[in-house]
Amino acid sequence: MAQTMTQDLLRNLQADRAELTAIRHDIHRHPETAFEENRTADIVAAKLSEWGIAVHRGLGKTGVVGTLEGSRPGQRAIGLRADMDALNLQELNDFAHRSVIDGKMHACGHDGHTTMLLGAAKHLARHRDFAGKVHFIFQPAEEGEAGARAMMQDGLFERFPCDAVYGMHNMPGIPAGQFAIRPGPMMAASDTWSAVFTGTGGHGAMPHMGTDPTMPAAAFITATQGIVGRNVSPQHAAVVSVGHIAAGAAGSPNVIPSQVTIRGTARSYTPADRDLLERRLGELVQGIAAAHGVSAEYDYLRRYPPLVNAPEQTAIAIKAAEATVGAALVDGNTEPLTGAEDFAFMLERKPGAYILLGNGGAKEDGGCHYVHTPHYDFNDAVTLTGVAYWVNLVQAELGGL
Repeated sequence: MAQTMTQDLLRNLQADRAELTAIRHDIHRHPETAFEENRTADIVAAKLSEWGIAVHRGLGKTGVVGTLEGSRPGQRAIGLRADMDALNLQELNDFAHRSVIDGKMHACGHDGHTTMLLGAAKHLARHRDFAGKVHFIFQPAEEGEAGARAMMQDGLFERFPCDAVYGMHNMPGIPAGQFAIRPGPMMAASDTWSAVFTGTGGHGAMPHMGTDPTMPAAAFITATQGIVGRNVSPQHAAVVSVGHIAAGAAGSPNVIPSQVTIRGTARSYTPADRDLLERRLGELVQGIAAAHGVSAEYDYLRRYPPLVNAPEQTAIAIKAAEATVGAALVDGNTEPLTGAEDFAFMLERKPGAYILLGNGGAKEDGGCHYVHTPHYDFNDAVTLTGVAYWVNLVQAELGGL
């Protein structure tokens, strides 16, 4: 019965395909990065108003929230979230809707995420057969600037109370139109750390005349790779990677530098493992520095927390996805990702679930352009699938699906 209803829904949504594709292409051509999504927010607010949805602006600087009440009485309210920001990356595609702004592009599909949620808002505004409220949350600055946290600091859930919140992200490499989700930790915490080793430096021909910070720096880099292997449980997953090393001058290879800076990332899925990575990195920095007679400074910055799906809302999301594409095309126990997502901040405050929608492309045939790469593009063929998922999710939560 549910699948028949979705087939009818998809037929009804066909009338919106051209408009939604035009919106997506327009947003793609005019990418805006963190907290600068003014044009995108204007488009979102104008469309929501045009469809009779109450619009609220200014949360998290450029965030937009649309609120829609169902035609049936009900006390529950849910939030559906889409991110709007682009990346600082030069696009190398040559299609008509490629970015017109040098050095910026929608390389993660947020243009598609915004469009799919707009499509759901339009359909639900025409068909309000649900009980309660839906808050359509259009969030800025997901890419590293914690726009979700900024919206919450501006009172998102106080002004728009939600019993549950849901997010969705496209995923290249998963066949187009298929869904993937899991209960519990689904994406990792993303933290940044730095270590600075300071000695006297000196002449490369007379190292005994000073203290050399390159030796403890090298020992530290090697030692970091033992943290996960020897401190984290084999049943858990974690990553420590070095991403930046700076010391000395390229034009003076005969000079031992007085300082070496090392920066990197740490990924984990549980609070205990996150604490462990922070503690062990710091212990290595100070212990290795002391052993080599140099001083050291250490900093650990907690950026995005792990994204943890609540079991009840994950089951609801699976139900909506299965109603959209059939159970055979829904992976309800997909592997966790080591990438991070600031929707995790919302899931720390509210129960909810985050699902992946296949964007298509296969690694084996070389046809898969992953997110954050200059040839990536959101797949317009999955837009209506995403819209239908959102509609079915509202029905599962508020409509009796």
